Amino acid sequence: MTANYEFFIDPSRCIGCQACVQACGECETHRGHPMIHLDYVDRANSVQTVPVVCMHCEDPTCAKVCPAEAIRKDDHGIVHSASKPRCIACSNCVLACPFGVPKMESRYELMMKCDMCYDRTSRGRKPMCATVCPSGALYYGPREYVEQQRREKPVNEFQFGRQTVRTKVNMMTAPGIKALPFDVADFLPFEALDDDPLSLARSGARDAGDLAVWDLGEKEVEEEIIAG
Repeated sequence: MTANYEFFIDPSRCIGCQACVQACGECETHRGHPMIHLDYVDRANSVQTVPVVCMHCEDPTCAKVCPAEAIRKDDHGIVHSASKPRCIACSNCVLACPFGVPKMESRYELMMKCDMCYDRTSRGRKPMCATVCPSGALYYGPREYVEQQRREKPVNEFQFGRQTVRTKVNMMTAPGIKALPFDVADFLPFEALDDDPLSLARSGARDAGDLAVWDLGEKEVEEEIIAG
């Protein structure tokens, strides 16, 4: 029944209700530990959130950098969490994933991430998160339905510099876009595009360099002079 079903994420529909996170923890094999989370799109300026699930890359970087071969992709294109007997908790996968999905659970010394509820989807059932999302931000179903019923277009190609990453999971975006660009420079404020390394801050966020510099008032300046 679900052989031709695909997973779709629509950030514009996310209402931050956390229903997907709670449902994920209830998946039979997750034992109360959710494998997905919500991120803020631009926390300094907006409360808009987006659900973060594993994108299940065609050529998963997390598996390529794993020195213990603890991460594998099966014949259905699902990239599974690290195998407990093999995982050495090195966090290579955490650092290498272009989407920032894998998380190292220090309590278990194990990398854990979304596996698209494989225990359910392999038996023809939908992922827990997609079954409870009230706004349709997470949808698991036929591609034809999404293309007919929604204005946004599903995209599963992402551009990281010169590298194109293709995924099993689709991201809904504006029509006409073939590949979504992921470049750090795209998220920098216009005034930061210069040669000053301390100005390379996210828009609306305080720069780490600024935290080490503060303005002294007149009283503080006098005290500094006397103390010196």
